[in-house]
Amino acid sequence: MKPGRLTVILTFWAGILFAGNTPDQDLTVQAPHIVLKGVPFSVTVMDSVSDSIQVRLNGDPLAHGQVERDDGQVRIRDVEVPVLGACQLEVITPTGIGIARIYSLPGVISILPPLMAIALALLTKQVLLSLFCGIWLGAVFTLGGYNPFIAFLRTVDTYLIRALTDPDHMSIVLFTMTLGGMVGVISRSGGTHGIVQALARHARNRRKGQLATWLMGMLIFFDDYSNTLLVGNTMRPFTDKLKISREKLSYLVDSTAAPIASIIPASTWIGFELGLLISSFQVMGLQGNAYVTFIDSIPYGFYSLMALLMVALLAGMGRDFGPMYRAERRTLTEGKVLRDGATPLLDRELANLMPPEGIKSHWYTAIMPILTMILVLVVGLYLNGKANLAAVSLPGEVDGYSLREIIGAANSFKVLIWAAFGGTMMAAALAVGGKILSVGSTVDAFLVGFKAMIVGIIILTLARSLQHVTSDLHTADYIFHVTEDILNPRLLPAITFVIAALTSFSTGTSWGTMAILVPLVIPLAYILPHDGGIPAATGQAIFLGSIGAILSGAIFGDHCSPISDTTVMSSIASGADHIDHVRTQLPYGLLVGGVTLVLGYIPAGFGMNPYLSNLLSSIVLVLVIWRVGRDPEKELATAG
Repeated sequence: MKPGRLTVILTFWAGILFAGNTPDQDLTVQAPHIVLKGVPFSVTVMDSVSDSIQVRLNGDPLAHGQVERDDGQVRIRDVEVPVLGACQLEVITPTGIGIARIYSLPGVISILPPLMAIALALLTKQVLLSLFCGIWLGAVFTLGGYNPFIAFLRTVDTYLIRALTDPDHMSIVLFTMTLGGMVGVISRSGGTHGIVQALARHARNRRKGQLATWLMGMLIFFDDYSNTLLVGNTMRPFTDKLKISREKLSYLVDSTAAPIASIIPASTWIGFELGLLISSFQVMGLQGNAYVTFIDSIPYGFYSLMALLMVALLAGMGRDFGPMYRAERRTLTEGKVLRDGATPLLDRELANLMPPEGIKSHWYTAIMPILTMILVLVVGLYLNGKANLAAVSLPGEVDGYSLREIIGAANSFKVLIWAAFGGTMMAAALAVGGKILSVGSTVDAFLVGFKAMIVGIIILTLARSLQHVTSDLHTADYIFHVTEDILNPRLLPAITFVIAALTSFSTGTSWGTMAILVPLVIPLAYILPHDGGIPAATGQAIFLGSIGAILSGAIFGDHCSPISDTTVMSSIASGADHIDHVRTQLPYGLLVGGVTLVLGYIPAGFGMNPYLSNLLSSIVLVLVIWRVGRDPEKELATAG
């Protein structure tokens, strides 16, 4: 080993060993133990008396920004370290001296862990491995002393443990897995199958058959996997009879499942999305309610909303264009739901998701647990929020709060757990009480659904750990520091949408894309508009638009990607040739994505009302379908 490298490593370990908040004489100084060269940070001193403050670095005077006093503390803003390595920071006042030992790193290092996660995800298509490697690289810089083996240990025993012991994170884990268990019981007891059968009885032609498939997808909003597999597998024999191509069925299934699950505040997605948002809120020190923020961002989920509308418009108007039109015309003229030479994907394990033989499916075994969960959620948010406000308000004052303020004060984590367990208990009661399943079979079904959420939970936990890494390395501060003069905050929602779509398309996972982008984009969306002097209302639109761009853009790329799990599952459940499904769905996804980018995410950066953007996008989609689309059934009737 070269002497220079040995010196660097020993210096690093010296900095880490003595880093932190070391009181000296009369003052206690609170400073980050890792800082970035040239990137401003804040220092807090427990001293509210002194009028003069001096800051020194290794004995030399150090310039700083504004000094603020509040409740016995002095906050020194915009402190910048101009050197690298271990440093001693001194804060001197007339009443004493405080010392903090810090370690300065090059700013570019802070973006390497998330960049590694993104790059590996693009190259390997393995999100779990990519996230873990990103955490490991961060540990190399923060806790590992540039030793990759020590960094591996710190990844496991520090960052992963920190995520797993976070109460809010574990609340999301419990909610998500419990809801997955509820979905398992509902599916096994025949609830979702019963809903499909009830709808199918009223669909007697091609348009009604497509609308019934779309409506079925809208009703099974609580989980995209259950939606995809159950709707596609159950409706396939029915749509075959109506001469609806397998390509069209797989599109109807795929473009309904994830979009509806991602925007409904009572689905398996909400736990994952809330977990990412609350992590970013905590890292940034925001006091806002993540659940309310998610609700506010729903109108900005332009792609998801318009994708659902696109499906309804195509089904209701009976028009198609591009390769989908050719597939529909083939089915009508030749009676072939698959093209010659197609290789349909079929999953023999799908039977495990259906009710046992001899069990009659009832729609209410699905509707009642869902309604129970929604009722518990709504009532719980109100009662818990009111109780929390009453605890900090004067007698009678709580009656003056608005419904939004009451819900905003609720502990959404607690209420979501109540709702998930309430729905699960109702599903189990109907299954056992109605003699559909035995107690043992009900427990088994719950465990199957429970275990189905494990991959998502692992992704969420790794994402939480990566967020801790980026927080320790001040990644958001560095990105803001280097982009504040060149990045136009008004374009942030549009840029985020494009990046999310490209990442999701390349990796094939919307959840993995969200996990990587949320901790990077949310701080920028909050800080850039404020520091750029943008009006508060427009800044709020940029913030919410950026959240919607991540959540919706990830689904856009996922829809277009041939390696997406839901895209593959849609082909499997619908019995479609996978490449044919991707080829026919791609033009529709690109149309919706392009319209929402131009009329949604770009205007959002300038404060346009999201409802107006959705209205304009809807009008454009109707016009495009009307002008470009063709009705193969009508054309054949006219020709005949």
